[in-house]
Amino acid sequence: ATIILSTIVYPTFFSLFGKIPFLTTLTDDKLMAAIYAGLLMGAGIGLVIKVGGSTGGMDIPPIILHKLFGLSIPVMISVGDILLLLVQAFYSSTEQVLYGILVVMLTSIVIDKVLIMGQKQTQVMVISPEYERINQAIHQKIDRGSTLIHATSGLEKQEQKVVLSVISNRQLNDLNELILQIDPQAFVIANDVNEVKGRGFTLSKLSK
Repeated sequence: ATIILSTIVYPTFFSLFGKIPFLTTLTDDKLMAAIYAGLLMGAGIGLVIKVGGSTGGMDIPPIILHKLFGLSIPVMISVGDILLLLVQAFYSSTEQVLYGILVVMLTSIVIDKVLIMGQKQTQVMVISPEYERINQAIHQKIDRGSTLIHATSGLEKQEQKVVLSVISNRQLNDLNELILQIDPQAFVIANDVNEVKGRGFTLSKLSK
């Protein structure tokens, strides 16, 4: 249903916006036009795909391939655009093809960023003899879950536990301060994760 709706709505609005003089005379610089075209197209297509829709155009095959085989939507869109550029190369100038490649690259990058936007979280691993207090602080003060991982130190071969938790990016500073208050010598590793699913993120938290 969304694909059919988009097939009607997208060309209609595209035609309407194309008739607005202000938008058609923003710049005569081809490079700037290519850059903004890639950025805006990537943002628009990314937002449409993110909510489960389609623009009714060349993004339909990538969406189908993604659902059937799990292939990356931005990559498949890029492949389709590159094939079109190869065809265009037979009747277009080299400069036009190069601008087309720039648009395709920027569109793909922005789509990829938009699709993971809002899902990005921070994974934190804490190594400290005060793991129990740190683990408790994560639950009580940060309001996040955690996992205790059994580990062995590399130098002294001592058995210990590592606290693993996934938090929002905005909570990282608060967690760092809590850890420093409990153990200033704690070893903390933080890295970005692009997608998190499960209890507390895509599922509701367990009632206490």
